[in-house]
Formats: sequence, structure tokens, C-alpha cells
Amino acid sequence: HRHEPPVTAEPIRLLAENEDVVVVDKPSSIPVHPCGRFRHNTVIFILGKEHQLKELHPLHRLDRLTSGVLMFAKTAAVSERIHEQVRDRQLEKEYVCRVEGEFPTEEVTCKEPILVVSYKVGVCRVDTRGKPCETVFQRLSYNGQSSVVRCRPLTGRTHQIRVHLQFLGHPILNDPIYNSVAWGPSRGRGGRIPKTDEELLRDLVAEHQAKQSLDVLDLCEGDLSSGLTDSTAPSSELGKDSLEELAAAAQKMEEVAEAAPQKLDTIALAPEKAVETDVTNQEADSLCAECRLVRQDPLPKDLVMFLHALRYKGPGFEYFSPMPAWAQDDWQKD
Repeated sequence: HRHEPPVTAEPIRLLAENEDVVVVDKPSSIPVHPCGRFRHNTVIFILGKEHQLKELHPLHRLDRLTSGVLMFAKTAAVSERIHEQVRDRQLEKEYVCRVEGEFPTEEVTCKEPILVVSYKVGVCRVDTRGKPCETVFQRLSYNGQSSVVRCRPLTGRTHQIRVHLQFLGHPILNDPIYNSVAWGPSRGRGGRIPKTDEELLRDLVAEHQAKQSLDVLDLCEGDLSSGLTDSTAPSSELGKDSLEELAAAAQKMEEVAEAAPQKLDTIALAPEKAVETDVTNQEADSLCAECRLVRQDPLPKDLVMFLHALRYKGPGFEYFSPMPAWAQDDWQKD
């Protein structure tokens, strides 16, 4: 009995398979391997169950919200050989994304160092104390509101493309972390963040807690009680009142669940509204706190981020993924 966050129903398509590797087109929202609350809804588990592909070795990382080309080695020997090529800078990666505003027409190279703010929350930012990295950007199209940009990361830092685009003032259009108001009025452009790291984390967590989307940060409610940012006062972006309202709503849910552990027809999602549900035919455990909560399913567009791994090339191989619909020249936001 387990609860996993929702993922897209988009299938994992096989792009290539031979005696050495398996290459797939990974959908957005599905993590590569079991982590946090994800186990069955992972690329590794789905490939094993639906394609009988076992004991695979991931050859590179893709963020959970990133889609596109993903390679696996079938043996440890092949994995070691390709990782050696990675260390020798013999591999080329190419991504495509849709960003806010009109990106410059000329090629842009960003060499800003990136620092991990929190491994637990999974947030990074540009900082002189960070690790060196480099990304080359080239605009492909502009539809009057947003731009499609090709990205070539020459290093492999966590969230590198997303952080560099935020620094340049053109964050990915629907990036739930790096295009958030929690970063302040300029949303991190030029590295301008008018708050401490603790305040930033606090505001990001509070924003996603209010949206019931903590899984975007790979967190669950239980993680918040472990002192994630408890030592810091809330910043002015969300404010003390907002955080107190969130705490009151959470307390309300706990009280309702404790009052009716056996059968639950109505659950308070917020102090001012309730959702009715019929749980008699569902698999439920009266001891499971998660079973007592009813959450609205996200829309498919809420599970997709506009960042796609388009090409992966190395000595003797090159794999492509189809261009996503949101990268078309005439695409318009819903």
C-alpha cells in the first residue's frame, strides 16, 4: 500500500535498442529511478514491467519534469565505457525549451557558476562560490510572447539550463521553481535575489504547499516537520499571515481525519470549502493518513515543463527525440 504523486499518462516510447543500450523518449513528470515517494511511476519500473527490460544502468540524468532522450546501458561494462566518454567530454547534449520573452537573436553563452542552495528541496542558484559551468543558447523562434531556444550544456550541473536561463532573465515559461514569485520581483534575473537562502526556501515551500504540489520539490508534508527552514522567519513575499493560514488548513485536515478514521464522506481541503467523495469502493487503509485526504487531479498541462532533451551524441552513436508540440513556431499559450 503506497501513494505516489500523479504523473502524465504519456507512454514511454523506445527510440532505439541494441545489445549495448536502450534509448527512450521520457515523458515529463516521471522520474528516471525510484526516489522520494516515487517507485512504480518511474522509468526504470515501467520499462521493467511493460518492456521486460531489467537491470538497466542510467547513462545520464534528466530532471523529473524534463522530457526527451534518455539512455540506459544494459551492462555495467557498457555503462563504464560511456561514463568514461562523459568524463572525457566526448558526448554532446542538445535541449530545446520555451522561455519567457524575446530571447536575443545572437548566440548567448552563460558561464555563471552554480551553487546548490538545498539538496533536500532541490534548488540551485548562481553564486561565485558555486561550481563552474557553461551553457550555449541559440534562439530558434519567437511568437511575440515567448521564445524557443536551443541549449547546449557543456557541463552537467544540477538544473544548469534552468538556472542559467533564469539568470539571463528568460526563465522557462512554466518552470515551477525558477519562474516563481518566491525569487522576488525580478525572479532571480542577474542573480538579484532580495532575500536569504532560508527565506527563499521557505517561500518556495509555502507556495507549493498552498498549491498542494510539494511533489514538484520532491517533498511531502512529513518533510516539513523535520526543520527544513524552521529556523528562519518568513519573508515578506508570502508573509506570516499566509503561512498561518496554510498551517490552519493543515490542522483542519488532521482534525477531520482523526474524527472519522473509518468512513469519510467529506474532507475539508481548506477552511472555507469541502469536497464530497465516495470511498466505499476504493482501496483504503484506515491507518493511512494519505487515504484520508482527497486531492484534485492536476491537469495534464500542469505535469509538463517546456524543457526537452532533443539530441544525445557520442563516438559512434547519435539519438534524436521528436520536437514537442510546444516548440512549434506558431504555438500559443492556452
